[in-house]
Amino acid sequence: MAVLVMMAGGLCAAQAANPNPGRTPIVIELFTSEGCSSCPPVDNWAAWIDSSQPVPGAEVIILSEHVDYWNSDGWKDPFSSARYSERQREYVSALGLSGVYTPQMVVDGNDEMSLQNAARVKETLNREARAEMLPVRIESATVTPGQPGVVVGRIEADATGRKHGGDVYVAVAMRRTLTDVLAGENDGKKLTNVGVVRELVKVGKLDKGRTFDEPFKIALWPGADAGNVRVVAFVQEPGMGKVVGAAMTDQVE
Repeated sequence: MAVLVMMAGGLCAAQAANPNPGRTPIVIELFTSEGCSSCPPVDNWAAWIDSSQPVPGAEVIILSEHVDYWNSDGWKDPFSSARYSERQREYVSALGLSGVYTPQMVVDGNDEMSLQNAARVKETLNREARAEMLPVRIESATVTPGQPGVVVGRIEADATGRKHGGDVYVAVAMRRTLTDVLAGENDGKKLTNVGVVRELVKVGKLDKGRTFDEPFKIALWPGADAGNVRVVAFVQEPGMGKVVGAAMTDQVE
C-alpha cells in the first residue's frame, strides 16, 4: 500500500519504535465505518501505526470510533454507535471544521489530520510527540466474567504544578477486529480495525494542580473476549478540548 510506505519513510527513517515506557502519548481518534469504501485504506494505516509505532519518542494510541450514519447504505456496522457520531459532530463544532466525513482523524483533541497530506501528517505527529503531557497511569485493569462481564481498574493522573486539568475518560476497546462485509460499499471485503472503541465513559475530573486516583467499573459488551480487550485512559480539557494526558494497556487480566 503506497501510503504506508510513504508514511513509514516520512516518520521513522528506518528507526525502531522507542521502547522507553516514558514515551509521549498521541491519541488519534479515527471516525470510521465499515460501510464506507474510503475507510479501509486509513483503517489499514491505523493498524500499521498501532503495530509498528514509528514515531520516535511517542506512543500512538488509536481509538477507532465507528459512526452510525452509514448504516442505512446497505451494511450495518456492528461496532457503530450514535455516541461516536455525536462526538464527531462535537469536534467539528469545537474545532471549526467544515463538517463530518469518514474517515476523519482528530489528533489529541485539537487538530484534524488527513493522509492526503503526508507532510502535514509527519509534522503533526512529530509536533505532538514533543508536547508536554500530564502523567496518566492505568494502575490496574481486570475483566470480571459474567453476562455481560465488566472491566474494573484504577486510574492515576497528576496535574501537580501544572496549568492543565480536565475530564478523565476511560475507553474500553477491542484490540483488533476482522469482519467479512456482506453488503454495502465494502461488499465482499475482509476489513481489519484496531482500537475499536466499544465503551467511552467519563469517570471523573482532574483539577488543575491536583492529583486523580480513582477506581472505574465499566460493563462490557455481550460476548467480549478478555484477551482482545484494550483499556485507554485520557484527560481532556472540557468542551472537546485538548487531550493533555493519556495511557494505554493491553495487559488486561
